[in-house]
Amino acid sequence: MAKKKKTPTESLVSMTELVLPNDTNTLNNLMGGRLMHWMDIVSAIAAQRHSNRIVVTASVDNISFRQPIQLGNVVTLIAKVTRAFNSSMEVRIDVEAEDIPSGKKSLSNSAYFTFVAVDQTGRPIDVPEVVPETDEEKAMYDGALRRRQLRFILSGRMKPQDAHELKSIFDVKDSQA
Repeated sequence: MAKKKKTPTESLVSMTELVLPNDTNTLNNLMGGRLMHWMDIVSAIAAQRHSNRIVVTASVDNISFRQPIQLGNVVTLIAKVTRAFNSSMEVRIDVEAEDIPSGKKSLSNSAYFTFVAVDQTGRPIDVPEVVPETDEEKAMYDGALRRRQLRFILSGRMKPQDAHELKSIFDVKDSQA
């Protein structure tokens, strides 16, 4: 039986949070760990929507904080699946901070999380393919294989010379010296 195919839009999730005093550090900025928690939740929901399965977080790519998110800001997190492999899914999360009184909005963070769909016993299970529709979705889909290979190299699960999509980055020769 062929796997069902889904578009990234079918997994789209938007979550909004208000930064309250309990979410902040001593400088009245959102704590990074709290933001990462919210990012994990919104991306897990997107992965669940795509797979219709229980999902577990497999990896989190680099999360860089462009600027602080302040007490009282409204944080909007938008997530959607960019590509699916066998049982894993890459999810992109964009985080926007908004100061409502001033009307100022800014992109605070973007990151990719990887989830694995599992059955009731915790074993990986196949997920639907992703069919990108927009140019942006196609670009994220195309880049997902390179990001996946880089994750595998950084985790020690792949050797740089085996990452065919990344050879130009590593300038790896196939011959042994």
